[in-house]
Amino acid sequence: MFGKIIGIDNNLVLVEMNHSNQYKDIMNRHVYLIDDRTVVGEISDIKNNVAYIMLLGEMINQKFVFGVIKKPSFQSKVSFVSDKDVEKIIGVTDYHEETDLYIGTSPIYENIPIGFHINDFFNSHFAIFGSTGAGKSCGVARIIQNLFSKKVQIPYRASLFIFDAYGEYHSAFHDLYKTVPEIAFKAYTTDIHSQDELIKIPLWLLGVDDIALLLGAEKHSQLVMIEKALKLVTVFAREEQMVLKIKNDIIARAILDILSSGGTSAQIRDQIFSVLSHYNTKELNLETPVFQPGYTRPLKQCLNIDASGKIREMELIVDFMEKFLTEDYELTLPDGSFLYTLKDLQDAFDFALISEGIFSSEKIYDEANILKVRLHALVASDDRFYFDYPEYIDRTSYIKKLLTASNGRKAQIINFDINYIDDRLAKNITKIYSKLLFDFSKNMNQRASMPFHIILEEAHRYVQNDNDKFLLGYNIFERITKEGRKYGVLLGLISQRPSELSETSLSQCSNFLIFKMLHPADVDYIKQMVPNVTQEVMKQLRILQPGTCIAFGSAFHVPVLVKMDMPSPEPSSSNCNISALWFVHKDKS
Repeated sequence: MFGKIIGIDNNLVLVEMNHSNQYKDIMNRHVYLIDDRTVVGEISDIKNNVAYIMLLGEMINQKFVFGVIKKPSFQSKVSFVSDKDVEKIIGVTDYHEETDLYIGTSPIYENIPIGFHINDFFNSHFAIFGSTGAGKSCGVARIIQNLFSKKVQIPYRASLFIFDAYGEYHSAFHDLYKTVPEIAFKAYTTDIHSQDELIKIPLWLLGVDDIALLLGAEKHSQLVMIEKALKLVTVFAREEQMVLKIKNDIIARAILDILSSGGTSAQIRDQIFSVLSHYNTKELNLETPVFQPGYTRPLKQCLNIDASGKIREMELIVDFMEKFLTEDYELTLPDGSFLYTLKDLQDAFDFALISEGIFSSEKIYDEANILKVRLHALVASDDRFYFDYPEYIDRTSYIKKLLTASNGRKAQIINFDINYIDDRLAKNITKIYSKLLFDFSKNMNQRASMPFHIILEEAHRYVQNDNDKFLLGYNIFERITKEGRKYGVLLGLISQRPSELSETSLSQCSNFLIFKMLHPADVDYIKQMVPNVTQEVMKQLRILQPGTCIAFGSAFHVPVLVKMDMPSPEPSSSNCNISALWFVHKDKS
């Protein structure tokens, strides 16, 4: 007997301990409370020889069932759970290589391995949190290394897409093939000077929403401009004769709008000069000859203002512009069936802006000019290389290429090193890829037949409560967390600042591994957002050792402490060795 029950308070049972306990350290050990049923509890605190036991569940037919319907009676016998039985509560019973995975051991019970059923963990979204240096990256590496190091069964058809914020995971997974030749690791980088394969996204696979994110659009009116540009690019990138015809039509309509705007003669002349200086074709420009009976003169001379302050040739200019109008074309959004470049998009965007009347409204001009400047900056910067795909490829073939290693075999781990770009572009690239994978999975004939796991390191940089929902009507990460399970698209969120994550995304996670956390805002946020997390679990977060985490969720019977072994090889996540870098022998200084 462990002791005598002296009180029951909600989910806590108070037991006055006797002095014949066989364990010196009994904190966090599990006990049975037996009368007509066998209730399981965990010792969460000890004060004045009284143990506070948190009720967890019941043993029914030799199996642990989480949750307690009926409290134990005061006559219940209290005894420690044996090491043999404790595995039924915190471990994996009846372990099978193809269905189960060990991730570490219990620091409370010696030699008790901790793990989960693979389906229970990987068929749901999961989150791994912890302060800097707590062991998050090593924990992720250890789990994945264990997953791909099985003796007989290997997850050959797995597809893990890791967005690696600091380039840490390359060292942990690059040589997996040496121990498991059937497994392949594929690495992409954002370092344009590296010999590794550069991230390159086919621009024609992006839609209005993707371009809006890329250009940092903030208003719905800007979406209209982007949509018009994408419609124009369907022609501008393909049919040269039709391009000229449509450009002339757009320029002519813009000038006709200016002529009918009611502005002063000087304003009309200046605006037309501005349009034709920036947007012109070989057939329609300031030097285009305008024919009249008896003589010919360039278009710019027709804009002269006479002594009375009027443009005398206004009617002539209107008649001349109307000759360029055409109605025999219909614009549609690109369907991903043809190649176009950033230069094509830039050209289309410029003409889309004048077709939307940027010269007739200061507000439209300001909103359009922001997008124009950002697109021009993208075209002129090194960031353009990430969208400079060398040849046409459709979406299915592109995703297949992502999943194919250099040796032609299936790649199971695809690592995107996004360390060399700024946070804004990194956020957009993760969103673009996530949407690409989600849309691909959503359109598959056999739903969820090819699961994709998207693992985001430093997820708080990307999965945020941002403007997407207002602008687009959705946030891709929130959509994936709400809808992705049925299509086999799962998110893994790794973060040191969970309080900065999207509340919706976090609330949809089913499993959590939480390493040491110190920031009060993050601890409180986890307590508020994560279902079924107890006060006792939260108390332990501040005192966990590096490499030790609390695991809980649908894959675990109860919240459980897990001590993880260091991965081998380790990710490149170690701290800077200041003393080694600072100090040299006096003779060498």
